[in-house]
Amino acid sequence: MDSERFLELLPCEFFTGVPDSLLSAFSAGVIRRYGEGKGHIIAANEGNAVGLAAGYHLATGKIPCVYLQNSGVGNIINPVTSLLSPLVYGIPCLFLVGWRGQPGKKDEPQHAFMGKATRELLEAAGVVTFLLEKDLAEERVLELIQAAKQVLAGGDSAAILVEKGALTGEAYKPEKGEATLAREEAIACILSVSSQDPIFCTTGKASRELFELRERRGEGHENDFLTVGSMGHCSCIALGAALQKPERTHWCIDGDGAALMHLGALCTIGKSGAENLIHVVINNGAHESVGGQPTGADRLDLTDFAKAAGYAFTARADGQEGLMAALEQIKRAPKPAFLEICCAVGAREDLGRPTTTPSENKTLFMNRLRED
Repeated sequence: MDSERFLELLPCEFFTGVPDSLLSAFSAGVIRRYGEGKGHIIAANEGNAVGLAAGYHLATGKIPCVYLQNSGVGNIINPVTSLLSPLVYGIPCLFLVGWRGQPGKKDEPQHAFMGKATRELLEAAGVVTFLLEKDLAEERVLELIQAAKQVLAGGDSAAILVEKGALTGEAYKPEKGEATLAREEAIACILSVSSQDPIFCTTGKASRELFELRERRGEGHENDFLTVGSMGHCSCIALGAALQKPERTHWCIDGDGAALMHLGALCTIGKSGAENLIHVVINNGAHESVGGQPTGADRLDLTDFAKAAGYAFTARADGQEGLMAALEQIKRAPKPAFLEICCAVGAREDLGRPTTTPSENKTLFMNRLRED
């Protein structure tokens, strides 16, 4: 169904959430209609979006809509059960959930478990679920939305699970900022100075680019942990390993959307005293892997956050020459150290995916750490 038409049919005038590739046309329609402000907010994480939705309902008495990928269901469980629930405040909310890893449909390994558990988890949390199938006739869509409205009218929450391809339309077109350095070029610069140091790389296109860069350099993948899921947690994974292996420098390659999703991780790292951790955030101001929707991080100086969180050294770089100078400096600097790299939105159209499984990646990486 066309996303613009679907948006017209929903009983909502306020939208918030975290972008998802299956909902990219829908979120593009929301941005075109509402922009960002009173009627629409792109949240740092899905739990924040539920809070925004609850505040909207308290102020207006109307039904909010929270959109998300099903991998973010874990982030909404607490506010759904302890805030929205009829056993607490009874705040109704309509969830629009991109169903990655849907049983019977091929998808990436990080979506396999949640794909099977999505419906069960939502129902267990008291959210009544409906399925928006691909090529569903409009009259059937109207019936589905009417059934969801009846649930919402009773004070409960409802979720519409969206199959891949069920919502169509014009994709979001991200604005090009002033930065010119490509993320892949930035990662290549990091590889040129990191030697045999372990690298933890965040989910999305960054990990895919790191994998292909190793292939092009004729190198193995034993020094890299590719965090294919767990958005926002890569920096703490790196910290957990770094504290146990103090003899080696550990690198974390993070994204701006991931860093903002769980910004408290910076405080955890800052107070850790880890003298062997370099935390790099590649900031292109966009949710690159799901359509390029804005994160808002391009308006921030993330080094300010890192300084306040207690990192021993912080730096900011843009352009290849400036980045190489910053990387050489940060290797010698006190740690934990933080480097923000300003990059452009975009990636190669022929960018592939890792050819090793997550389990194989873990085994190679752990064996390499044991050698140390």
